[in-house]
Amino acid sequence: MKSNFPKLPFFFSIILFLFSCSVFFFFYRAINDNNQESQLKEERWQIEANRREDIKALDRSVKTIEGERVQFETHFARSSDIVPFLDTIEGLAPKVGVEAEITPPLDILEDRTGLIVGVKASGTFSGIYKFLTLLENSPYELEFLGVDIKRETRTDAEKSVAISKWNAVFKIKLLSFVE
Repeated sequence: MKSNFPKLPFFFSIILFLFSCSVFFFFYRAINDNNQESQLKEERWQIEANRREDIKALDRSVKTIEGERVQFETHFARSSDIVPFLDTIEGLAPKVGVEAEITPPLDILEDRTGLIVGVKASGTFSGIYKFLTLLENSPYELEFLGVDIKRETRTDAEKSVAISKWNAVFKIKLLSFVE
């Protein structure tokens, strides 16, 4: 018995099916490769976008604290800004009724991390104490190397009254000194 099943169209259909499957898998693989590549590029783009946003945020915060930075830098005395520092020290004295003067010499330490200043003050004991408190609370970072407070008594010949005056010598190291 002879089979009526046509073999030639069957083989063509199998070949066409295999060809279609191979074309399908080829395009499927190409699409997957493109998807992976696009995901990698999107991740890189997202990282770059985040980095740019961080830079913008940092720039905004720097602009926000610009005034505070300027105020912060005023707490440090540069070698060219010693005169304003000394004027600040001498300017504190009249606020509490004390006479103050800077005594020479001014010494810059060998490691250039500090400036040593001598201050001679005279007035009442409470004035000297308030002046010392103002120095401690000044915007500069100071270390007191020595404090010598003495009482000087003299007699007023006309009134026969003893007048006491206090003298103080402060040896101060300016720690916030930048060469």
